[in-house]
Amino acid sequence: MQQLLGDLARNRPGDAVRKKIQDLQPNPVLRLINRWIPGSEIRSWSDGLAGELATARKLTKLKRHGWFTLHAIQWPSGADIDHLTIGPAGVFAINSKRHRGKTVWYGDTAITVNGAVTRHIAISQSEAGRVSRVLSRRCGVDVPVRPVISVVHAAKLTVKNANSPVLVLDVGHLGRTLSGLSPRLLPDQVTRIYEVARDPRTWSG
Repeated sequence: MQQLLGDLARNRPGDAVRKKIQDLQPNPVLRLINRWIPGSEIRSWSDGLAGELATARKLTKLKRHGWFTLHAIQWPSGADIDHLTIGPAGVFAINSKRHRGKTVWYGDTAITVNGAVTRHIAISQSEAGRVSRVLSRRCGVDVPVRPVISVVHAAKLTVKNANSPVLVLDVGHLGRTLSGLSPRLLPDQVTRIYEVARDPRTWSG
């Protein structure tokens, strides 16, 4: 495949989070100290980084099965897509959510963490819709994008919605589940969408 100037395939998992942490605390010594202070903003972002790295390790294993993954795709607003995975089963916008030692429950419309309602589902659906619109416009054909939430290091994950519009998975099951889904795209379609997605110009508008 042709290498692009500013190729997003060069992004490392968690690059956007690393930049946020560095912006919050430019001093590397203080940054390290803050990572271990409970309740600190840097501690929270560091936990998120650990979740993205864990998810990325599982997604890397899909490459041998004809899948491609991009990480830390930046929107003009400064927000980012944690992971965008493209393969025979389609296109998936994946959010990593690290809830170490907590109980995560997904019912009909929302995820709770230790009983507290989150906006994980609504945010993931909104992001996937936006990604679909951007890729469809740039590819010239409809590109459906399914939202996925990768739950990392939870003590327990319970999913009660069997036909959820958002795929909520323990990170350990991520690769196996995606690779086991029914094929929807031909190899040349996968390649075409990946080439569009890795181009920074796709996401600049």
